[in-house]
Amino acid sequence: MKPANSVLSGYGVTVFETMSRLAMECGSINLGQGFPDDLGPENLRRAAAEAVIDGPNQYPPMMGIPELRQAVAEHNKRFYGLDVDWQTETLVTSGATEALNDCLMALIEPGDEVILIEPLYDCYLPLVERAGGVPKFVRIEPPDWALSEAALRAAFSEKTKLILLNTPHNPAAKVFGRDELETIAALVREFDAYAVCDEVYEHILFDGRTHLPLMTLDGMRERTVRIGSAGKTFSMTAWKVGYVTAPPNLIGPISKAHQFVTFTTPRNLQSAVAMGITQDDAYFRSLSGDLETKRDRIARGLADIGFEIMATEGTYFLSVDIRAVGFEGTDVEFCEHITREAGVTAIPLSALYPTGGPDQIVRFCFSKQDAVLDAAVEKLRDHFKG
Repeated sequence: MKPANSVLSGYGVTVFETMSRLAMECGSINLGQGFPDDLGPENLRRAAAEAVIDGPNQYPPMMGIPELRQAVAEHNKRFYGLDVDWQTETLVTSGATEALNDCLMALIEPGDEVILIEPLYDCYLPLVERAGGVPKFVRIEPPDWALSEAALRAAFSEKTKLILLNTPHNPAAKVFGRDELETIAALVREFDAYAVCDEVYEHILFDGRTHLPLMTLDGMRERTVRIGSAGKTFSMTAWKVGYVTAPPNLIGPISKAHQFVTFTTPRNLQSAVAMGITQDDAYFRSLSGDLETKRDRIARGLADIGFEIMATEGTYFLSVDIRAVGFEGTDVEFCEHITREAGVTAIPLSALYPTGGPDQIVRFCFSKQDAVLDAAVEKLRDHFKG
């Protein structure tokens, strides 16, 4: 029989699915896959439910309902001082992953080079390769996750079409600082490239940090695509509502890709998200504040066991060095070991380095109820110190 597509068929099951299946098999507490375990804001859930009852329940506009697109434009102005025309510079997608796919399909020609910062979210590489792009990797590594200006410059060339930037960064939990962003922006301008910015954790930053979109820097407004996610901002990952902000010359082709991928997104969810992102500042403060408390809770417990804790500046994730508790195997072996023997599941960070990464770092998701975090820490304590 004729073979399937050679790019996508070459990938195995994602590490998240692999570890989640093992967690289910072993009845383990799953701190691997990154999703909260609460219900999400009640006001948004009620608004979505009422919108289904009230209708209409037919196709909404392909670009997204006006209320949400207007809210996205207002959100850009309110938080980042960006003046955005909702009619020509916004697009609603069925999640941020679809938005990423649309951007890469729309902007990459076969043979174009795309700069990726590893470790990276697992969908980036297959989406780039399926679109015909040639990945060029730049590494950040623990414990400081510093971005080397020399390595970044070496990755750029006349063939560079775009850089895919994720900040706050999953899985490193790093928030790129102004100096790093200025370096990226200068190279994008120098090589006449674009930047696609995955900013889904834009409201989940800790210790007084604030998010700085690359789009706000000099000369980047016309070169940057900014992607946000209701799933992350409202802790309801099943909703799959993403939103794209980009200049008209980029939103045009991106929307053409969107119309042939999902075409549209459920109207009731769009309506609820429009209400959500126009809430007052108290909601956004509580989101980051509550998660910062959870970060500190699990960090204290893991440090008490003996793990070396990596800095966590944003996102849902905290990474640790497993050598500190005397484990001499790889991070993959460690995650399988604690799932089977301790009843707790994590993600091996090396799986998120396409070119091979450090094998002693694992990542825990802490966007869980306090009782779940406490139970996981207790199981690990019993295993390593019992």
